[in-house]
Amino acid sequence: PTTQEIIDQTVQTVRIGVETEIGKTIPTLNIFIQTPNGTWFSSSAGAGYPPITADTYFRFASNTKNFTASAILNMMEDGWLDLDALITDTLPGSTIPYVPVDPEWNIPFKDQITIKMLLNHSAGVYDADNDSVPGCMGASYTDYTQYLEPDHQFTAAEIVNQLGIHNLSYFAPGTGKHYSNTGYAIAGEIIARVYSFHAGSRKTLTDYLHDYIYGTGTPVPLSMHFPNLASDQELPTPYSCGYILQEGTMVREVSSYNMSAQVGEGNGYSTMRNLNTWIRTNLRGENVLTPASVALMKNSVSAADPTYGLGCFYRQNLGYGHNGARVGNITLMMYDPLSDVSVITYISAFDEANFMATYYAIEDVAYAVRAALGYPGKP
Repeated sequence: PTTQEIIDQTVQTVRIGVETEIGKTIPTLNIFIQTPNGTWFSSSAGAGYPPITADTYFRFASNTKNFTASAILNMMEDGWLDLDALITDTLPGSTIPYVPVDPEWNIPFKDQITIKMLLNHSAGVYDADNDSVPGCMGASYTDYTQYLEPDHQFTAAEIVNQLGIHNLSYFAPGTGKHYSNTGYAIAGEIIARVYSFHAGSRKTLTDYLHDYIYGTGTPVPLSMHFPNLASDQELPTPYSCGYILQEGTMVREVSSYNMSAQVGEGNGYSTMRNLNTWIRTNLRGENVLTPASVALMKNSVSAADPTYGLGCFYRQNLGYGHNGARVGNITLMMYDPLSDVSVITYISAFDEANFMATYYAIEDVAYAVRAALGYPGKP
């Protein structure tokens, strides 16, 4: 068999295995892999669903955190901010604090949190996007608000305000590790404030990412987008829906979606080809970050979690990168410097009854294809 046939069979085997485990059809399981010997893409589709291509758009969710962390590090390289500064400190060369002094921003331990802590999840910032918030019927603030008003225009201040109102935090800054989307919402607001100061006009995180990270004027231009407006809900064509597998054969299909609650932590969309180019060039020090900044990204871990750096985690035999899950889309993007292999995997499904089965599929297929090509597989 050819290399392509080996990869196709491996991806299909993993998809069928997940289908057997959960007793439901998996719409698509996909991989894009680049090695020193070549680049391959494979899409395995379940019955009744078309395969996707390497250039199909989809929501890559929390992989956004790697872009937000890269933006912070890029600003650090330009002398625009100090990675170790407290979020209550002022921007270099100004009297403007990194985060507003408004009452909405009076969160627990505010004067003990550094920018670096936000990026490696050691700040103790409560996650109002994932965890339940008082008054929200057992749901997160963002889920509850969006359920009541699907087109609600969220702001970082509105989400962060919930932490102060209810005195919510996980621990004192620097004493633990807890994944926090809200921590990255704060980082996104810091980027917006720093860029606004230097531009002399109001700018958003979305503006900075386009102008400095992936847009036409950047070292490696890529076709992607990070919407911040509630009205910006459509994906470009061709696109893959996210599918939420429900009881029996019921499936909820999601394409249009209000991402204004996930700015900085999960609002990005692009293609598998673009994500591969991003993670490969960025972690090789060939994109917006210098090799020294890439080392900071990988190694600035907390004492509580030696595997998670700045918007970047480590997995044995996969390397460094991130993952993401949002409205029926689960994605993994990784680069392994030891083998010079980058891999993007994507499954277009959540199973409501057994989410972890669909989640682990993105790692299992990455390991399985690596092993099929002769590289170290699942530890």
